[in-house]
Amino acid sequence: MLHTLTSPLDMIGRSKGELDTPALVVDLDAMERNIRLMADFLGDGPVKLRPHMKTHKTPQIALMQIRAGAAGVTCQKVSEAEAMVDGGVEDVLIANQIVGPVKIHRLMDLARRARVMVAVDNADNVADLSRAAVATGVTLGVLVEINHGMNRCGTEPGQPTLALARIVADAPGLRFLGLQAYEGHVVMLPDFEARKAAVEQALAIAMGSKALIEADGLPVPVFSGGGTGSYAITGRYPGVTELQAGSYVTMDVGYKRIGMPFECALTVLTTIVSRPRDGVIVGDSGLKVITPEFGMPDIVDLPGAKVIYLSEEHTKIEVSEPLPEVRVGSKIELIPSHGCTTFNLHDWVYMIRNDVIEHVWRVTARGRSQ
Repeated sequence: MLHTLTSPLDMIGRSKGELDTPALVVDLDAMERNIRLMADFLGDGPVKLRPHMKTHKTPQIALMQIRAGAAGVTCQKVSEAEAMVDGGVEDVLIANQIVGPVKIHRLMDLARRARVMVAVDNADNVADLSRAAVATGVTLGVLVEINHGMNRCGTEPGQPTLALARIVADAPGLRFLGLQAYEGHVVMLPDFEARKAAVEQALAIAMGSKALIEADGLPVPVFSGGGTGSYAITGRYPGVTELQAGSYVTMDVGYKRIGMPFECALTVLTTIVSRPRDGVIVGDSGLKVITPEFGMPDIVDLPGAKVIYLSEEHTKIEVSEPLPEVRVGSKIELIPSHGCTTFNLHDWVYMIRNDVIEHVWRVTARGRSQ
């Protein structure tokens, strides 16, 4: 049916097949099952879910996760956290170092409106945060980040971590709440037993610092970390209190390939624009709408077809069968290899149930990298 749209919201109630492409699509039933699966896994245990918003960047999805039991959310940047709080989220961890007067001013404004925690790994940054918190009249929760193997940010384990924790605890306007340690360097190891051993080795290093801090008389009520690839390990590890897994909610090919039990709810709807020669079909979704850093996307329900190349605006697909039903103008769905960076390329996400568009939500934190 031909229709003229003035807004993506006009698509609510229409069929998925009517969407113009490329379009970011989420299967609501599959996503809701993923949310329930994670909530059921954690249950009433000591580890609470604090899902990472860098995956979907959409407050409405965050609120669904919170209604299912999440304690709050994890963000990576102040601007991402602002989008969540503006959207109704009341408890945010910014799992990153917030540095510089502009960002710190925004952080303090955010702390007036919501419960906010932030990660630190540097005494000068702690001093800057303390001065700003006192000047603003807020108390800011702080986690000291430990480098337990990722070799990105974080204090070195042991005495350096204890020393910074003491500096935070003594800083006016700040409240030392605990530690952060994300084992991102091992969460995608293909073999589960190797992954489990590597995650537990990293966590044991971090827990040594936790024990050292506690032995020095400083409580460590929060230990936050973990990802989708390590949720079943970190989420059961003694001493962990928060799990930051994010990708599980919509999943992607990268995590599916290492055996995660969640469903791939996220796809990019794509139109076939060319069948230039035998064995090749071309879609209209390229690097500007789907990301390949963890490999090429998979294709939904198209046996014998494989994405072999993404250019800026095209998907080159190799086919081993004739596939006469796939004509120029046909629509297919691609499952991204990395959902987080794919979400960040789209302004809108179309939430589908039984092939009908139930919601159209703005990806509010899309591009919020400051």
